[in-house]
Parts: sequence; C-alpha cells; structure tokens
Amino acid sequence: MNKLSNIICSFFLVLVAKAQLPNTDIWLFKIETDKLKQFILKDPLNITNHEGYDNQPCFSPDGKKIYYVSGKDDGQTEVFYYDIKKKKNVPVTITKTSEYSPTLIDDKTLASVVVESDSAQRIHFIDALSGRDTLKLEMDSIGYFTFLNSDTLVYYKLTQTHSLRYYSMRTKEDKWLANSPVRGFKAINRHKLIYGLKDSVHVTFYVYDFLLHKAYQYAEYPSVNEDIIWHPTWGLIKSEENKLMRFDEVNQTWSVLFDLSSFQIKKITRFIFDPENKCLVVVNNL
Repeated sequence: MNKLSNIICSFFLVLVAKAQLPNTDIWLFKIETDKLKQFILKDPLNITNHEGYDNQPCFSPDGKKIYYVSGKDDGQTEVFYYDIKKKKNVPVTITKTSEYSPTLIDDKTLASVVVESDSAQRIHFIDALSGRDTLKLEMDSIGYFTFLNSDTLVYYKLTQTHSLRYYSMRTKEDKWLANSPVRGFKAINRHKLIYGLKDSVHVTFYVYDFLLHKAYQYAEYPSVNEDIIWHPTWGLIKSEENKLMRFDEVNQTWSVLFDLSSFQIKKITRFIFDPENKCLVVVNNL
C-alpha cells in the first residue's frame, strides 16, 4: 500500500471511529475473599456515569488513580484520571486532537495514541500532571500498543490487513510479527508477549519469546471477543459478555473467574486489575 493509500485508509478509520464511539461507562469494584477463601467483587461504583464514551482505563503504579479517555459531544476524546480516595474525575489533556489508550510508562509520563490534525495516528508522550505533549514516535496508523520493556514497543498497525508489529526504541528497527491480531496483547514479562489471532469464529492465543524469536500456541477460545490481560497470578484472562474467563494452563480449560451479571454489567470490553489485586475496573458497553 502506497503512502497516499495509507493516509486515506487512516483517515477513513478515524472518521468511522468518531462516528461509532460506543456509549460506555467505567466501573470500579473491590476484590475481597469470602469465608471459603474465594474471591468476590463488592462495592460497585460507576466512576464516570457520563452519557457517551468513557473507555481504556489504566491504573497508576501506586493504584491511587485510574487514567482513561472520555468523549466529548463532537467526538473528540481527552485524557482524565479518577482519584479513588477523593472520588473525583480530573482532566489531564485539553487539546484540539483526540487521545486514546493512555498508558503510564513511569510515574510522570503517559503514552497515548493521538489522532493528529492530519488524521495520522501516532504515539505521543504526555506529562501526566500538566497534560503537556513532550515527544512523539514517527510510526503512523497505530491503533493499540503495549511496552514489553523500556526498549521494545509492540503495536497494532491499521494496515490492510491489520498487523501486529514491534519497534526497538534503541535501534529504531520496526518489524512485522503477525497479521489479523486481536486488539488485546500483553506483556507476560520483559521478553515474552501473549497475543491473539482471529478468524471469523474464534481466537487462537500465542506466546512470542523475543529472546528466542519464536512463537508457540497457548490457548484457543470459540469467540472473537478481543479483550485480554495477563495477570501475574491468574495468567490469561479474557472478557466474554458480562463474565471474565480465566485459562487454566495445566488443565487446558477455561473457567469463570468473575460473573458480573448481578451488577447489571451488560458487556465487558476492557478491564484491568490494580497492582495489589485489590480492585477491578471494567468498561461496560451500554
């Protein structure tokens, strides 16, 4: 695909995204254990409670704040954070661009996909306190991303077909990893990544080892839902309607970790746990 085609494709995708931003809310739950030492969810709280788009949450390293993006009436999005102790939403960015997927890479810096004025979609680095844009990477057409370590960035590129790629901050090398990925891909540790490839009916999950430059199949699931995390204790977790499903690596089976139907959660599309595993945050599609 030539440069002009890439620009047209990216512009089209941005317009579609703006037109179709879903109506979503972000919910916070406490995680506790019952008398049987089973994990349960308590004290549900809608922390956004805003008509429109509130999505893509991430915790601060100390677990005291939840960063997310919120849509305005014109379809533009800005970064906010929710102060858990003060129960207060605070704006971080006030820009003429749209920010998506805020990710804290250290205590002071957010990385975010920014839709620029020419419709390019690049990763920008933003001061988490002032909201000031400090730096950006030159790769375009980025949909989603994650940092494997301080050097290796893995990102979802809005090519045709969509692809999963990785970029070295040190050497500036940019390499292909896979086609037709799901939007959820996460670091297992500093050199291993879990990601999913989808067809029309199911997702196959793979682990890629960057030291060995080799992938192996890890799990399968018979639906094309795209949101996963890698939990340090529970391993691979994915959302399926209003449930969170956990994969048992030993027995090669899936089981329900949390069922949120009793909280009137309709469909979970994003979810995260705080660093101490005391809280769960989910995005509910209304």
